[in-house]
Amino acid sequence: MKSIIIASTSTLHGGNYLEYLLPTLKTHFKNCKTILFIPYARPGGISHDEYTQKAAEAFNSINVNVKGIHEFENSQDAVKNAEGIFTGGGNTFLLVTQLYKNNIMQLLSETVKNGTPYLGSSAGSNICGLSMQTTNDMPIIYPPSFQTLGLIPFNLNPHYLDADLQSKHMGETRETRIKEFHAFNSIPVLGLREGSWLEVKGEKITLKGALSARLFQQNQEAQELEPESDLSDLK
Repeated sequence: MKSIIIASTSTLHGGNYLEYLLPTLKTHFKNCKTILFIPYARPGGISHDEYTQKAAEAFNSINVNVKGIHEFENSQDAVKNAEGIFTGGGNTFLLVTQLYKNNIMQLLSETVKNGTPYLGSSAGSNICGLSMQTTNDMPIIYPPSFQTLGLIPFNLNPHYLDADLQSKHMGETRETRIKEFHAFNSIPVLGLREGSWLEVKGEKITLKGALSARLFQQNQEAQELEPESDLSDLK
């Protein structure tokens, strides 16, 4: 049975890394002594070692050890044998490219679908959808495919930001960008605001956190979904 936490962000304003999620993660990874960390997204160009250390410090507070996938000789074996898996945020293009380069995209999907507990934040959440085509990220790195893990039957836009009605900025809003995506694609897109996450248990998908999420569907008006909304039938 799938057991997944899909978080919009790893860090809330004024908080420490993963701090707001730790009570949830303590339960989520309760049967794990050590989890596998996938640091490929490298936010700000941080090294794999530095990023893994950052994750390890956070999980140390709930008595869970962390080991980076780059520390293993065989990344496929690391995924197969993992007690739990965490993919951190950063550049989704880089993350997806590395997952394909190391031949673990399909394996990671199968492993999580078979019940290995998974946590994704930001880019690590983006890849839970059907494709990475609704990411906000730059710089662009050309991956072999935009297809991702397909753990949920729709796409995500983490860090979803509402338009500032007082702003004089004339650039496109997130909502505009997602509507442009729907000019060519029919996949639903969920805008996850900071501090929100999806909890996936088997085939049940529930919106968690204190904020609503914004749902976009092709040829339909966007709608607000309140916390605890059930998204299991969204496709």
